[in-house]
Amino acid sequence: MPDLDLLAIAAHRDDAELTCGGTLIRAVDAGRTVGVLDLTQGEMGTRGSAALRAAEADAAARVMGLTVRENLALPDAGIRNDDDTRALLVQRIRALRPRVIIAPAPRGRHPDHRRATELIRDACFLAGLAKYAPGDAPAFRPFKLLHVVTYREDFVKPTFVVDITPQFARKMDAVRCYSSQFDGAVQAGEVFPNGETLYDVVTHQAAHYGTLIRARYGEPFYTDETMQVDDVTTLGVATF
Repeated sequence: MPDLDLLAIAAHRDDAELTCGGTLIRAVDAGRTVGVLDLTQGEMGTRGSAALRAAEADAAARVMGLTVRENLALPDAGIRNDDDTRALLVQRIRALRPRVIIAPAPRGRHPDHRRATELIRDACFLAGLAKYAPGDAPAFRPFKLLHVVTYREDFVKPTFVVDITPQFARKMDAVRCYSSQFDGAVQAGEVFPNGETLYDVVTHQAAHYGTLIRARYGEPFYTDETMQVDDVTTLGVATF
């Protein structure tokens, strides 16, 4: 298994596509090795089934050009940040050896998202402790931990936004792989009161964050870690 340049760890199948799919595709386009680790199988979803979600996730992985997609099979709507679960995630981080990990937003409405964020942060640190949960792979700690920013966390100011304009159509193709979840689904009363489809919601959010960097479409990220900049003249445009 090759070392990964970038790994998105998501609570549910489809989370990565919705929140950072364009960024993953952009990394693939740049020749990076990219993966997704879904923590649950989606068995508690109102629409479809876990087996159907697995097929949809495989299809989306092909659209995005992922090197690897795995599932940790934690209980859907029951993710826990306990020692047993941390040890499971630590083993996968050590095996995949990702340089950068993308985690869910720091806060979120779904309890799986909140707990996954804490679980991933803890596991990233513990994976570097050689005496913690020793297994087949040696200790390894990712270089950088990032968080996606979603429309439910607008109070979080992004640290940066990735221009995904060239990748946006393929991002939406990956999202549409989850037809059991999103075809015909509207967000009336939950996001916007005008009953837009989920696909429209994703498009509008990407357009909003794109405007912050003067691009057509963007995906926002947050990190509470210090970012290194070697040449300030290469920084992207700002909004005035």
